[in-house]
Amino acid sequence: MSAGCCGDDDQPATPTPRRLTLDRPRVTSAGCCASDDAVPVTDDACCGDGVQPGDEHPVRPPWWRDPALLPSAAAGVLLAVALGLDRAGHGTPALVLHGCALLAGASTFVPGAGRRLVRGRLGVGLLMTIAATGAVLLGHVAEAAALAFLFSLAETLEDRAMDRATEGLRALLRLIPDRVRLSRLGGDVVVPAAEVRELDVLVVGAGERVATDGVVVAGRSSIDTSAVTGESVPVEVGPGDAVPAGAVNGSATLQIEATADGRDSSLTQIVALVEQAHARKGERARLADRIARPLVPAVLVVAALVAVVGSLLGDPTTWVERALVVLVAASPCALAIAVPVTVISAIGSASTSGVVIRSGEAFERLGTVRTVAVDKTGTLTRNQPQVVEVRTAPGVERDRVLRLAAAVEGTSTHPLAAALLAAAPGVLGATDVVEEAGLGVRGTVDGSRVRVGHVRWIAPGGLADAADALAGAGMTVVVVEVDSRVEGVVGIRDELRPEAAKMVRMLRESGTDVVMLTGDNTRTARAIAARAGITDVRAEQLPRDKAAAVEALDAGRPTAMVGDGINDAPALATATVGIAMGATGSAAAVEAADVAFTGTDLRLIPGALLHARRGRALMTANIGLALAIIVVLFPLALLGVVGLAGVVLVHEVAEVVVILNGLRAARRPRARTP
Repeated sequence: MSAGCCGDDDQPATPTPRRLTLDRPRVTSAGCCASDDAVPVTDDACCGDGVQPGDEHPVRPPWWRDPALLPSAAAGVLLAVALGLDRAGHGTPALVLHGCALLAGASTFVPGAGRRLVRGRLGVGLLMTIAATGAVLLGHVAEAAALAFLFSLAETLEDRAMDRATEGLRALLRLIPDRVRLSRLGGDVVVPAAEVRELDVLVVGAGERVATDGVVVAGRSSIDTSAVTGESVPVEVGPGDAVPAGAVNGSATLQIEATADGRDSSLTQIVALVEQAHARKGERARLADRIARPLVPAVLVVAALVAVVGSLLGDPTTWVERALVVLVAASPCALAIAVPVTVISAIGSASTSGVVIRSGEAFERLGTVRTVAVDKTGTLTRNQPQVVEVRTAPGVERDRVLRLAAAVEGTSTHPLAAALLAAAPGVLGATDVVEEAGLGVRGTVDGSRVRVGHVRWIAPGGLADAADALAGAGMTVVVVEVDSRVEGVVGIRDELRPEAAKMVRMLRESGTDVVMLTGDNTRTARAIAARAGITDVRAEQLPRDKAAAVEALDAGRPTAMVGDGINDAPALATATVGIAMGATGSAAAVEAADVAFTGTDLRLIPGALLHARRGRALMTANIGLALAIIVVLFPLALLGVVGLAGVVLVHEVAEVVVILNGLRAARRPRARTP
């Protein structure tokens, strides 16, 4: 088989983070990310054909034009003609054509098997080479030719299957235009997309794609981000709005200031994450590896014992031939490819829907999830909180409260900080700013010590009744304290996302429980939860409380945590699977998560869970089928019930079935309902 199955000898054993370049996509025909720092998808237990990293096929040709199919096709045609001549009684021409068919088919795996053997590495290609050689020595050239043809065909089909499974990654990179128009002092210039640098100003016309991540500096238009984030509805953008790489501009020209180099956009990072996911094995992949790795030498030993012991007890020719049949019958090739094709297909498909899964292990764990814990602010809500009301202490002006709050919140990534900044009539400078995760922010403004945060961190004092009234109205209450005196409370409300209730309903229909975990006060949390249809609410949770709650939930049923803020990071890391809202989430949350959404549509969550469950089922079926083939064929071969031709046919057909079944995992998850 391919390097995508076996990997290259010179590759490291563990994945290393890396950045992609636009001028050298790292996806090979084998379907793995083969480069000098790539990581093999599986191990040596699978078949080795000597395909080396770097044999890149940016576009998979139709099967009838694929040069990789030529040896197999030639072997098949020669074999068919030889069988016809043999039936017609032309023995010598048939023998010659059988020999030619054998050479054509064997050319796809014998050289690679030899190279790997020289390096001390065994593979199923070696088993097939030995079997074919032995069959020829015993005078069974036709059987050897059939073995070579079917095995080479299965290898080629696997290569195409792995290639197809990773086409989504190449499709993502193709979303980046080849050339970009930049605004310069002397006028617009056109440069290759790879030469775009941070702070360059891109001129994006109507219908054109955005080459890298950026912020609109001039113009208003709508952008289509469906290919990147999975969002189906175009988004209106204007000055100050962020635009992701790969988005399609609407009807008006935009000027966009690049926030990332052309070689390091969100799209290339998505592809890098998915590539690393291919290299990191999950539980089922490791199970297949543990079974397949020792099988190759074990099969060689068993076949040798059958030949030696049988020859001592009976006809040597009969038992050597039977040993060759056993050799082929117990080959673990279908087992070794059972999981990788499924994982690569599923993860690649999910990435094109705006769901980035970091590893095969994370994908498998995602399929076990039966409880979903969600954060409120920025996850269930729009992440566009607004200051609704401000209550102040006697003698304190409203604008002063907002200005002080905005000063210390100026560098915070929390969504409530954006609301305070937007409402403040002007922003003052702050020093010694420290963010207390889950509580608030403190700093110094004009010599005064200012704290802004939750009521459980800062008691509202004389404004307790006002804070209680704001909370009763479904607002998040922020207390502003200056030199240990509470000067005001601010009521901020973040509206529920329109798809939140549908997401909860979809999860429950799939048998998944939903729990809200939030640092907000109980009254506000319950008001939001009721509108979303969530009955299990855990409010006023510090980061450690969220992590403890997730750990308790996880002890009962596998639990996924969905969040986007710094205070969600411990819970994301604790959960069976951490899911970060990557488009708006903090770097800490995204880094702690196993799965990241490039968009914000919550309906991606139930779709991703169903996708992972289906993928796990396909993996299990593939492993079961691969093991069943070995278990059934081995004794039949040992007893002489099935001959070499029959074993080869059954074994290679089973491998094709495993590949085709694994490719079914590429079906996109149903993330939305009407």
